[in-house]
Amino acid sequence: MTLAEEFKSRNFSIYGQWTGVLCIILCFALGIANIFHLGLVILFSVICLVCAFLILFIEIPLLLRICPTSSAFDTFIRRFGSNYMRAAIYFLMSVIQWISISVAVTSLIAAAVVLLVAALFYLAAGIKGQAFQGSKTLGGQGVAQMII
Repeated sequence: MTLAEEFKSRNFSIYGQWTGVLCIILCFALGIANIFHLGLVILFSVICLVCAFLILFIEIPLLLRICPTSSAFDTFIRRFGSNYMRAAIYFLMSVIQWISISVAVTSLIAAAVVLLVAALFYLAAGIKGQAFQGSKTLGGQGVAQMII
């Protein structure tokens, strides 16, 4: 299945996964950009950076095979295999970034919005009863198993 066919499949988990990739880039960039603020914004920018790395391992399963990680970390990441669990973690990360507005209005709002969109895509996939379908481009559906 090509990338265009994946987007035409109307499976919301594919949309959620690609929005998650956008979240990785956005959280990393905005985390670094906002780390130079004073006060509690630094805390939220560090959390945003940590979220970027968590999403990286959640959305690209191939990395669990090739990166040296602990078994506890692997078990934690594998909890987010279903659409509902992914929606929950994205929603939690989004709420944390929304809370950052109470400290100072910064560009972390963009991360909060995109994280919320990813959560809504995964929630829609769960509500519609669509099974999680990982993108082949990102190492899903057999690519990670070929490395074993």
